[in-house]
Amino acid sequence: MTAELILIPDTHICKFTKNGLMISEIATKEEWLKVGEGLRFIEGAVQFWIGDWARFGEKRGFYTDSSVYDEIEKATGYERKTLCNFKNISEQIESSRRREDLSFGHHAEVAPLSPEKQKEYLDRAVEEKLSVRELREEIRKDKIKILQDQGDLPQKKYRIFYADPPWSYGNSMPSYFTEQANYYPLMQLGELERLPIKELAEENAVLFLWVTSPILKESFQVIDAWGFEYKTSFVWDKVKHNMGHYNSVRHEFLLVCVRGSCTPEVNKLFDSVVVEERTEHSVKPKIFREIIDFLYPHGNRIELFAREKVNGWDAFGNQLS
Repeated sequence: MTAELILIPDTHICKFTKNGLMISEIATKEEWLKVGEGLRFIEGAVQFWIGDWARFGEKRGFYTDSSVYDEIEKATGYERKTLCNFKNISEQIESSRRREDLSFGHHAEVAPLSPEKQKEYLDRAVEEKLSVRELREEIRKDKIKILQDQGDLPQKKYRIFYADPPWSYGNSMPSYFTEQANYYPLMQLGELERLPIKELAEENAVLFLWVTSPILKESFQVIDAWGFEYKTSFVWDKVKHNMGHYNSVRHEFLLVCVRGSCTPEVNKLFDSVVVEERTEHSVKPKIFREIIDFLYPHGNRIELFAREKVNGWDAFGNQLS
């Protein structure tokens, strides 16, 4: 936002309360219009104001841990997850790229993109008069196309699969996943099911599939579509908690699924619960890949939706570094 703040007239013209706006009977038409302009400005700016305010507080060290967050929740009246969302989006979109003619919701959709892409999509939203939902769909379709075009699946067969899909949680998404789409393009269940993983799998193969509790039931549709059968699971205890609808969540599942006969080659049983403190969003501990390599030392292996290339593994994904 580059324009100067549109000031609302002095308080003798209008008075704000939590539940209403009172305008003096002596207000002129010009003053009344000025109030309307100011209200319009505020409606589209308050989220960025709070986000920038929270960023300033963090920069100055006014709050440094989760317990101090209680203070800024009290000051603003917003829940912690909402404040985090405002702050994250404000950090990701510098003020010079923010558009006054678009809502905060539009900006939230482009926040995870590069600065160049942010500008491109915000410009499109203005030119094509896209709603937030329409902009989200355009970004999603473009990112899936990139995933398909730049992350072409190899043409050979694999015995070991390791996958961390970009699940789209839909209406079942809990509060702690509100910013998930800010990190990577999500895929609908049907899009995941249509990936030709079955054609890539050897007759006897194993799949290690990451999934969280809210999408656990739906994940079995993907397992079936890919030609595998669920056998057991590992549990990653992340140590740090996320807020959920029913409990304080600190774990994630790594499902072990098999096609044909593919039991481990090594006669060693690892503990099914692995305690490893989480770090960056969605980054999984290396210990799990090490377990997979130990149990299955032979055979072609591929990581689906990979972020980096690892020695000995083929990789498929649009976030490869």
